Amino acid sequence: MGRYFSLSAASLLLASGSAGAQSVASTQSALEPAGAEAQQVAMLFWVMLSGGAVLWLGVVGLLLHAALVNRRRLAEKSASRVILWGGVVFPSVTLCALLAYALWLMPGLRPFAQASPAALRIEVTGKQFWWDVVYHPAQGPPVASANEIRLPVGERVELTLKSADVIHSFWIPPLGGKMDMIPGRSNRLSIMATKPGIFRGPCAEYCGTSHALMAFSAVAMAPEAFRSWLAVQAIPAEGAGASGGALFLRHGCGSCHSVAGTDARGLIGPDLSHVGSRATVAAGILPNTEDAVARFIARPDLIKPGSSMPAFDMLPPDDIRAIAAWLRGLR
Repeated sequence: MGRYFSLSAASLLLASGSAGAQSVASTQSALEPAGAEAQQVAMLFWVMLSGGAVLWLGVVGLLLHAALVNRRRLAEKSASRVILWGGVVFPSVTLCALLAYALWLMPGLRPFAQASPAALRIEVTGKQFWWDVVYHPAQGPPVASANEIRLPVGERVELTLKSADVIHSFWIPPLGGKMDMIPGRSNRLSIMATKPGIFRGPCAEYCGTSHALMAFSAVAMAPEAFRSWLAVQAIPAEGAGASGGALFLRHGCGSCHSVAGTDARGLIGPDLSHVGSRATVAAGILPNTEDAVARFIARPDLIKPGSSMPAFDMLPPDDIRAIAAWLRGLR
C-alpha cells in the first residue's frame, strides 16, 4: 500500500509524538508573560511565593533558634506570647495582606466592566479533540478557522468560549488565565497581547482519550499585519479549485470539512479553508507538512486516539498524497 501504510502502529505513535514536540516552537509559560492579564497573574505568583517564603523562613528560623541557640524551656507566659505572635498574628497579617493584594488585582483580570468593548470578538468552541475558531470583526462577515488563534498586539480581544461535547478548559499561559468551556454555556474572557510571538495553548481540563493531544497556537502579531491576514482569510484560498480538490470531494471529505470556494461545506470537522497557512495540523500535534497531513488522513486513530475522523487507509496512496498536497496549498 505504499510507505504511508507500511509503518506499524507503534512507529506511527512514536513519530507523531516526536513531531508534536517540534510542531509548536512556542512559549507555554505563565512566568514569561506576553499579555496584560498574564503579567498580573505572574506578579501575583511572585508575591504569593515571596509571602510563603517569608512564612516558611520565619517558622524555620524559630525552630533553629529553639534547637540550637536558646534551648532552655520557656515559661508558660513566654511560650504563650510566642504562639500568639508567631503562630497567630504574623501568619494572619501576612495572609490577609496577600489576600488583599489578590482581590485588588482581580478586576484587572476580568476587565469587561471598565474597558471599552473589544473591536474583535473571537468565538472558540472546544470539541473532542480540536478547536473551532470563528472571528467576528467589528466590520465584515465572520471568518472561520480552526486550531489556531491570531491576535493583534496592543488591542483588547474578547473571547467567547463554548463547548460542543464535554468540559474543556481554554488557556494561553503567556497571555492570560484559564477558563472552562462548558456545554450549553458561553463564557467570556478578555486578553490583550503586549508583545508579538507564537504561544502554545493546551486544553487544561481532562476531556477524553486524546486530551493531552489537544492544543493550539496563539499568534500575536502587529495590528496591520493581523488585519491583512484576516482579510486574506475572509476570501477563498488560491488553489481551492486545483485537482486535489476533486479527490477531496470525491472521497467524501467535504461531508465533514468546509473549504471556502468549493462544494465542501461540512460542519463536523475543522474548517480547512486556509489550512496550509497554519503552523500545525491535528490540533497542535503534527507539523504542517505534506507527509504529516498524509499520515493523518490515512490513520488519524493511531495519531490521535478517540478522534471522530475515520481512517482512509483504503484509498490509493497517490490519492492521499494529492489531497495532502492540495490541502498544504490552501493558504
